[in-house]
Amino acid sequence: MPSTLPNPWLVAIALNSLLAIVATIIPKKLLTPAGLINAWGLGVVVWGTLGWRGYSVVMFYFLIGSAVTRIGMAQKEAAGIAEKRGGARGPENVWGSAATAAVCAIAIAAIHFGWLDPSWESAFLLGYVASLSTKLADTTASEVGKAYGKSTFLITTLQPVPRGTEGAVSLEGTLAGIVGGVLISLVAYSLGLITLTGVVICTIAAFIATNLESVIGATVQSKFDWLTNELVNVINTIIGAVVAIALSIWWH
Repeated sequence: MPSTLPNPWLVAIALNSLLAIVATIIPKKLLTPAGLINAWGLGVVVWGTLGWRGYSVVMFYFLIGSAVTRIGMAQKEAAGIAEKRGGARGPENVWGSAATAAVCAIAIAAIHFGWLDPSWESAFLLGYVASLSTKLADTTASEVGKAYGKSTFLITTLQPVPRGTEGAVSLEGTLAGIVGGVLISLVAYSLGLITLTGVVICTIAAFIATNLESVIGATVQSKFDWLTNELVNVINTIIGAVVAIALSIWWH
């Protein structure tokens, strides 16, 4: 008997098209027009490969990440350290944040098609969640630190530096980043994508990756024009995913 369930790719196209229309109509823009098109593509890929549960995790990242970017916006704009375009995400932000997650989702689809060993599915799911946990931890740490960090230090020397300096960390931002990483991991756990052990692994991976990104910002980012914030974000999420997968293999 043929399945009566709708094709997930058709659902993905319909749902993301509807959300794109809504995003175009609402007065407060979370995405630029180009960012909206790219987010549509990302949303289609994630729903088509991981269904509503995987989609819920990336939507949680997008909504919380966008909200966090607007924390203390007036102070950050006055200091010249606010995100450009008032926090509206462009295509470079979409893929800088979620390219690693998209690759993990596609790998899971390849498993379902029989192209990869099924034993890797849980690892790629963990990598998917860890990459988004890492990015939310990074975004939360950066934005809260820039808005409310009382003392900011360069991660490599621990010397005081102005808020917004590449590679700067603060206690307030670090704690906020941990909370952000834990929250998205718990969302994934509540949806049955990862285990409680996976929550711990994703939290550790996000913490490691976020601090390594600060090291990159403090040491080499300014030396290479091609090493943009968006590329560093991709590297950051790759580190988070790889560390999480490695920890899960070691844990077992």
